[in-house]
Amino acid sequence: MRVGVFDSGAGGLTVAKALLNNPLFEEIIYYGDTARVPYGTKDSNTIIRYGLEAIEFFNNFNIDLLITACNTVSAYALNEMRSKASYPIYGVIEPGVWALTNLIKSKEANILIIATRATINSKRYQDYLKQLGYKNITAIQTGMLVPIVEEGIFDGPVLQEMLKYYFKDIKNPDAIILGCTHFPLISKAISEYFNNEPLLIDSAQAIIKYLKSKGYKDISKKPQFNIYASDNVKGLRDIAKKWLE
Repeated sequence: MRVGVFDSGAGGLTVAKALLNNPLFEEIIYYGDTARVPYGTKDSNTIIRYGLEAIEFFNNFNIDLLITACNTVSAYALNEMRSKASYPIYGVIEPGVWALTNLIKSKEANILIIATRATINSKRYQDYLKQLGYKNITAIQTGMLVPIVEEGIFDGPVLQEMLKYYFKDIKNPDAIILGCTHFPLISKAISEYFNNEPLLIDSAQAIIKYLKSKGYKDISKKPQFNIYASDNVKGLRDIAKKWLE
């Protein structure tokens, strides 16, 4: 089977890495819309249009499944994309919430959601959690972490100052949903900022368990991996070589 992975840029490589380390498919086709990253600052109509254009790209390949690794696309464009595709499409928001509900049973737990402005404004995470009975939810946009990660800064003073800026008023979360696929790359720094106490929900890892719950099974060989981009594909491949080591 062949799976497509779609992201606004490099962040979805964390999902690709999870698929490489937990092979469920013979081939991974990765497409990063690097010409128009980031999506988190765009309006909903633009995000939907970009998602539909991604479907047109993947129509050039005989894929069996598509994962929209971008949380922002998952928040706004899934229904429209599914209406145009002949294969299943999974986002990363539902698997992230599903993972949290399996790990955090107390509805009184303090849940922190960090994501881009567009994802936070969609209220998709917040609404899912409220529907499931979780009462103490804080959601903050942390969009400036995306370009920091794109620059390959995973620790150090620049990142630490940005974490202080975003988290200065946040007290004792029990769990943090990493609502952007860039953020697993700085999960160690985020965890250490909170003294390694909160449980971090990584949608890249959650999607693997979610797909297995849907009946997708492990295969015995490492998948073939192909990368495409709307701009500077060499740059994206260089990032992949570094991140996927």
